[in-house]
Amino acid sequence: MIDRWTLPRVALVAALLLTPVWGWFHAARVPWLYLVALACAVAFFATPLTRAFALWWGVLDLPGERKVHAVATPLLGGAAVYFAFAVTVLANFDFSLGLKGVAVGGTIVVAIGILDDMIDLPAWLKLFGQIGAAAAAAAYGVVLNTVPIGVPGFLWLNVILTVVWFLTVTNAIQFLDGMDGLAAGLGIIAGIFFSIVSLQTGQRYLMFLSAALVGACLGFLPYNFRPGGARIFLGDGGASFIGFTLAGLAAMGTWATDDPVISLFTPTLILGVPLFDIAFVGVVRIVTGKVHTLREWLAYTGRDHIHHRFEALGLTKTQGVLLIYFIAGTLGLGAILLKDATPREAGLVLLQAACVLAIVAVLEGVGRGRPRR
Repeated sequence: MIDRWTLPRVALVAALLLTPVWGWFHAARVPWLYLVALACAVAFFATPLTRAFALWWGVLDLPGERKVHAVATPLLGGAAVYFAFAVTVLANFDFSLGLKGVAVGGTIVVAIGILDDMIDLPAWLKLFGQIGAAAAAAAYGVVLNTVPIGVPGFLWLNVILTVVWFLTVTNAIQFLDGMDGLAAGLGIIAGIFFSIVSLQTGQRYLMFLSAALVGACLGFLPYNFRPGGARIFLGDGGASFIGFTLAGLAAMGTWATDDPVISLFTPTLILGVPLFDIAFVGVVRIVTGKVHTLREWLAYTGRDHIHHRFEALGLTKTQGVLLIYFIAGTLGLGAILLKDATPREAGLVLLQAACVLAIVAVLEGVGRGRPRR
């Protein structure tokens, strides 16, 4: 059924695509804003369509013991986010080799995630698919330069680290997709900070790519983070795509030419919340004996992530999500300050970030000791 907002949405998308509005934004020196507006409009238009399809096809996330929602909710919102990002990129970008790699890998991840939403794929199959997506990106030259030239096997070591990086960030965002607005909101925050540091380092291409991701997530968010509960979820396809794209932006960028510490920690701080969560949860699960092997890790599901711990402390779901937003924003501000920081100043920024995450760890520890409500 077509609602009263469908025609205005179509008109907005058509105006952004078919009129010389790009030139207006470019003349005003805010092309970043145009890309955000276009991706946002496409996602805002496409999300109700994917919701209708999910309802028709019966692709629903049912309430369960480890779920925080109480009613069956349509999945496949990630298809709208992916579509909005793809339309924006295809309409406005010349494909560099690196962008082709991220696009191919992101498409693989989305396809696997949507299949998982529809037929519940085995965890090992999803992992192999993600490895293939990361390998595809690396094959197009999206490779971290962590191991310096001169170290034996430096190229293969960098390729392996790149695959691990993609897997870590992709799954870290996916694991955080457990509360309304959390994964999409973190995608917006991280995209904004990647845009800022890309501008700082003269990488306008990456700034514009980040803008497309910000807009795509922003157009989806009103349907997912709203009073009364989400009308649609990202699903594994959407959360995985956001994570994979953020990992790709970090790997494509050069965040410092002469300081490996700043180059390493700039994207790490921007993605600090999901990276901290996956590391903290992993350590706790191993120390407490909940998992012993990789197979057990892949199969394990539980309410032990940061948003679950904040809920156990007594925060409402909205309060918990907003608190995580503020933590991510604080770490992102630290990443901005790293660009022109002296070694002493950079050390203080990293120390401050460590203190913030230590506070989060203490809060999670308290939340772990609270009985479920």
